[in-house]
Amino acid sequence: MILRRKKLEANVPSMAMGDIAFLLLIFIVLLARARDDSHLVWQPATGSELVKPANQNASIVIDKMNITYLNGRPIQNENISDQLSALLGELPPGSRTVLFKVHKDVVAEHFEPAIEAISEAGGELHHVLEPLTAIKTP
Repeated sequence: MILRRKKLEANVPSMAMGDIAFLLLIFIVLLARARDDSHLVWQPATGSELVKPANQNASIVIDKMNITYLNGRPIQNENISDQLSALLGELPPGSRTVLFKVHKDVVAEHFEPAIEAISEAGGELHHVLEPLTAIKTP
């Protein structure tokens, strides 16, 4: 006597779809937050004839406590070049913009190593400044 086997059907569990969508949403939000540096405290220096960059690939911030951050994460000056090279990858010239934000009271000995590291990584430095406001005399 020959017994027939039952066919097994492969179904996608519809109960897990909501969980999967929620986890993907959390993942996307975390990735978007990875480049955010809005929580860092810094005051820009002033300048004139300022130009906004067309794009940005990375952001380096040096806050009022002389702590350096790359895309919102603390980093040692010795590691900036390697990390920045990895972020910029094989981007063509003209699209390797690195925003450089330095607190107005930071002295040169703290921000010059970061400028050198950006140059070594092949980044195009764009220093973020605050526009000069015209002083009105009464």
